[in-house]
Amino acid sequence: MKHLFVMDPLHKLHIEGDSTYTMMRECSDRGHTVYWCTPDELFILDGAGGAIAEEVVTVAEAPFFQRGERQEVLLAEMDVVWMRKDPPFDMSYIFATYILDTAPPSTLMVNDPRGLKLFNEKIWAMQFHQFQPPTLLSNNMTRLREFVLNQPEGAVLKPWDGNGGRGVLVIKDPNDRNLTSMIELLTQDGTQAIIAQGYLKDVVAGDKRILLIDGEPVGAILRVPQGTDHRANMHAGAAVRKAKLTERDHEICDALKPYLQEYGQLFVGIDIIGGMLTEINVTSPTGIREVATLDGVHLEKLLLDSVEEKVRNRTEA
Repeated sequence: MKHLFVMDPLHKLHIEGDSTYTMMRECSDRGHTVYWCTPDELFILDGAGGAIAEEVVTVAEAPFFQRGERQEVLLAEMDVVWMRKDPPFDMSYIFATYILDTAPPSTLMVNDPRGLKLFNEKIWAMQFHQFQPPTLLSNNMTRLREFVLNQPEGAVLKPWDGNGGRGVLVIKDPNDRNLTSMIELLTQDGTQAIIAQGYLKDVVAGDKRILLIDGEPVGAILRVPQGTDHRANMHAGAAVRKAKLTERDHEICDALKPYLQEYGQLFVGIDIIGGMLTEINVTSPTGIREVATLDGVHLEKLLLDSVEEKVRNRTEA
């Protein structure tokens, strides 16, 4: 099979914990042909999407990639296209999904650009509000302040398009004199919407990342804030611990499954704190390496098994 990974440059990957590297290596280990490119190397010529891509073999030891020549490839020539560009989810990201839309039905997209455009990771979770803490999305500074003051355990303020814990602020004391300034800063004086959410005190025990393949939960890790930092993000230095799936976790996954399958979101990570859903990560979920370390489960093998089966089914159809 031929795979094209649309991703960040190879030199920016943190090999020790990078899920994209792990999936590329699994493809190489199975004898598949792997290409990679950055989003700005995508193009459309006479209606056909393609990329200036480099063939690469991914290996276990440094320098980790045996690199070939850059060449023009068409999306139609690929069995699988992986959209693995890390956030931010900005207009350049959306523009790349428009080009990926030109891939023919015979090419499997992981994840499907239709869903990537439709589902913002934080805002889509709001459609499942029965599983969420109290949540407000607004740019109205007065309304945001009132919301925060009405949360008995305090509140969290965060950008709707942020990632890796950047810009996340916690207000525990409703009398905090910095509250107004925080809201002004994050909303850029009321011109940009932000998310305000009731503080979940269970976050001190960890933020659970559950990884799903084709809507089914296959692994989980717990990200525990460290020191004086309230953020439970690996990018922010959170410790990673083993996690078990609860009945509530399965209930949330079951509710998401039909939507993930309908819109081709094959590999997804959801975030749950104290049984409450906070995000549905569809753009570039991570955690494969951590699940392997903690549980000995190699999700890259399960994921590629699923991908190969879907490609075979498309070929036979």
